[in-house]
Amino acid sequence: MGRFASALSRHPVASHAVGETAGAAIEALDAEDPDLVVCFASPHFVGAFDDMTNALRNLLSPRVLVGMTVVAVIGAGQEIEEGPAFSLFAARLPSARLTPLHLDVERTPDGAAIVGWPELDEQDAPATLVLLGDPFSFPVDALLRRLNVDRPGLAVIGGMASAARGPGGNRMVVDDSVVDRGAVGVMLSGTGVDTVVSQGCRPIGNPYVVTESDEHLVGQLAGRPALERLRELAASSTDEERALLQQGLHLGVVVDEHRADFGRGDFLVRNLVGGDRETGAIAVGEEIPIGRTVQFHVRDAAAADEDLRALLAGEHAEAALLFTCNGRGRRLFGVADHDAGVLAELLGPVPAAGGFCAGEIGPVGGQSFLHGFTASVALFH
Repeated sequence: MGRFASALSRHPVASHAVGETAGAAIEALDAEDPDLVVCFASPHFVGAFDDMTNALRNLLSPRVLVGMTVVAVIGAGQEIEEGPAFSLFAARLPSARLTPLHLDVERTPDGAAIVGWPELDEQDAPATLVLLGDPFSFPVDALLRRLNVDRPGLAVIGGMASAARGPGGNRMVVDDSVVDRGAVGVMLSGTGVDTVVSQGCRPIGNPYVVTESDEHLVGQLAGRPALERLRELAASSTDEERALLQQGLHLGVVVDEHRADFGRGDFLVRNLVGGDRETGAIAVGEEIPIGRTVQFHVRDAAAADEDLRALLAGEHAEAALLFTCNGRGRRLFGVADHDAGVLAELLGPVPAAGGFCAGEIGPVGGQSFLHGFTASVALFH
């Protein structure tokens, strides 16, 4: 049976922050060594991250340690968007198989290749991969596309480090290695992990089948120009909905076309980035082939709150990891601790930790993708 702990420190001194969080984890786990530790550090601790994670390993002796630096840290039902903060998640998973990994990009005569994927066997399927990446050096989109084909059923959950504004500024750790590029993670099998991916949007209007497209350009929806369908939507919308359409419009793409009905969680939401009045086509931040079902979506604080609550309703967990977008938080909701607070409200006071990310990873419709403005949650049972 799994046992879990989480802890948050806002102490500005790195050694004190590690001591506080590690001490709380040791007490919660009755001094038993955790099998997995995941940690998150604010930008204030980038320079001390090596020493902090080394101390964490010495104090807790986990089988696997992973973590990263983030622009804001989540823990104890709080989202610390300003000031120093350090949080950790610790789990006793004695029956689980844990495989750490460090991925990087290597130049080869045939082009760039992702290296570092571990040797896995049938014991690792089905499995969950907790993945933490650097947005400036690692092509997570390419990895996820490959995994969706090569390892169907593998759920990838996580996020991209966000403490830096340029290459080399982030830090990630896997066991005793601290790196500033690539990706780190841990493959978990033999333990219960569910995923919730809240893209913060709600559908508006009707679903349509794409009847003309060219890569990122969608020419026709159900036999008529896409811009014409958009004008129809605007004409039939309420004043409130039209205001949301003007603030930002998105297109949801159904991932699993075999479903009879499409609802919340079935759409991969992508930005609508432009339109061509001459051709009536719209440009979308994703290649959409002919035959796919799509629906326009809107995003605001109310829709994001509703979506997260609806997806978490009825879920039960003993612990959670939360990867939320650095565009959410106070910037979107106008109040502090929204996503962490909803998690605590609906799941109860379970151990939880996480961070604000520069891109969130999670499965939609049975395939894993990189998202934006999303809250991706790993629920441990």
